[in-house]
Amino acid sequence: MSHTVFDFDAIIDRSGTGSEKWDRYEGKDIIPLWVADMDFRSPPAIVEALRQRINHGVFGYTHPTPGVTEAVLEHLERDFNWRISPEWLVWLPGLVCGLNVLTRSVGGPGDEVLTFTPIYPPFLSAPLLAQRGTVKVPLRREEGRWLLDPEALERAITPRAKLLLLCNPHNPVGRAWSRDELRQLAEIAERHDLIIGSDDIHAGLILDQKLRHIPMATLSPETAGRTITLLAPSKTYNIPGLGCSYAVISDPGLRRSFTAAAGRIVPHVNLLGFTAAEAAYRQGEGWRQALLAYLRGNRDLVEDAIRSIPGLTATPVEATYLAWIDTRAAGIADPAGFFEDAGVGLSNGAEFDGAGFVRLNFGCRRSLLAEALRRMTAAVNNPARSF
Repeated sequence: MSHTVFDFDAIIDRSGTGSEKWDRYEGKDIIPLWVADMDFRSPPAIVEALRQRINHGVFGYTHPTPGVTEAVLEHLERDFNWRISPEWLVWLPGLVCGLNVLTRSVGGPGDEVLTFTPIYPPFLSAPLLAQRGTVKVPLRREEGRWLLDPEALERAITPRAKLLLLCNPHNPVGRAWSRDELRQLAEIAERHDLIIGSDDIHAGLILDQKLRHIPMATLSPETAGRTITLLAPSKTYNIPGLGCSYAVISDPGLRRSFTAAAGRIVPHVNLLGFTAAEAAYRQGEGWRQALLAYLRGNRDLVEDAIRSIPGLTATPVEATYLAWIDTRAAGIADPAGFFEDAGVGLSNGAEFDGAGFVRLNFGCRRSLLAEALRRMTAAVNNPARSF
């Protein structure tokens, strides 16, 4: 597998495929770098596994096979040194669905959910949909780096606080939280008896080669007992449309609460999702390593370009394929609208509780990314632009 060459520079036309990412700007000269899916073909091993499953021709109700369960267990131990039991797994048709189930499974209406902002928007909406209060704890930016703020977290905790939602690696700021940072959170959660919900969907996308992903639940058995971890192969292997995710919950009581909250409302994972997940974890590693190398090149291109644009700054992306760009010093009133007018579709930071920021998805072919960055540079540098 290591000798296979994967072509991440290939031009793949996604029009006419129902692509959420590309159809937003259908018929317009706007490069879509917003929603977090990549433009690359999924690993050949996944495509082949799906082809074989489809050739069988029968698509009945399907439960997870022993093969997909074993593949997940082997992946967690191989990549994160995390040994889990099969019964800890709860399968889900999507990670956002998992966030909503998680929020409903802890505490009751009127209780509070803490989370660090800026954050992936469903972290902000899930508590409200579950009649919980959302308590935002801002991340700190110090010397060009985003940091957790344990003191601010402590101040935000009230007797109604029951759940701490964590994004690790963090979307949108691209941090892979360190063991020390996670330990501080675990200690606070233990002291205040908080359950921790950790979204680790970008765990396979650590770009900084000095770092490793550390799941919160691996810190200690005590921390594991109060942690619900959400995972999926969807971001890493570019299969979000196949809807296969899972929760890892070691505590039987927490697991019962979680499955009760899911009830009969949450649908089963579709059979092609299981097929793709097993192939990803068993045969996708060569592709993943090639992807990481390509994404590092794209990240460097983005960071160099942003450094050269007056009034824009971005912190180093340790993980994910998302850059979080601060436009406030450029004096742009509506940055997402401004760059859309310039022909680049970015995510609006306000939706992440980060007004004045935009999120750029660099999971695309490099020539397209270079053109998007050229357009952004020209737009900001245009002496005729109005404020």
